[in-house]
Amino acid sequence: MVKRVAVIGAGVSGLSSIKCCLDEDLEPTCFERSTAIGGLWKFTETSKDGMTGVYKSLVTNVCKEMSCYSDFPFQEDYPNFMSQEKFWNYLQEFAEHFDLLKYIRFRTTVCSITKRPDFSETGQWDVVTETEEKRETAVFDAVMVCTGHFLNPRLPLESFPDDGEEGHPLVQTSEIAPKEVLVCDQTLEGPITGGHQSR
Repeated sequence: MVKRVAVIGAGVSGLSSIKCCLDEDLEPTCFERSTAIGGLWKFTETSKDGMTGVYKSLVTNVCKEMSCYSDFPFQEDYPNFMSQEKFWNYLQEFAEHFDLLKYIRFRTTVCSITKRPDFSETGQWDVVTETEEKRETAVFDAVMVCTGHFLNPRLPLESFPDDGEEGHPLVQTSEIAPKEVLVCDQTLEGPITGGHQSR
């Protein structure tokens, strides 16, 4: 019997999870709450519903040989370190090449995942989803949570007078001029984002 797998999120991990399910003759259904694949790699002008993303001028800091899917290398003409747009195009090419888009339900939010009453015998899960105003429950044999760790910022900023940009880079430098900006980040992205915003 074919095992049904719920995949939550159609970003880098979600897409590879769909493909791995298909490789193992499993039946994946991916739930993506936005309108496109790519997760944080899909550039949007604004951050909404706690979703973060990349900034327009981002260039990857990992070479293409290390950041590609093992069974789908980047095209030869792609640069070693690529822009956000090129990387998102690569994800789109991957999804189209392996015909993954038909397994994705866009604009669908997963509301809850719970063990079924007979979980100890079946190992099955109830997955409740919501699309527009329609709510439904489906049974799955497995669940893969591929939402990443960039979904909701966890910053204690109640007393800090900000513009609500925590956890998401400002997308246009014009949005902050002529303000002073403090960038607090211990990763490589902090100095890069700060430099981008200071232009």
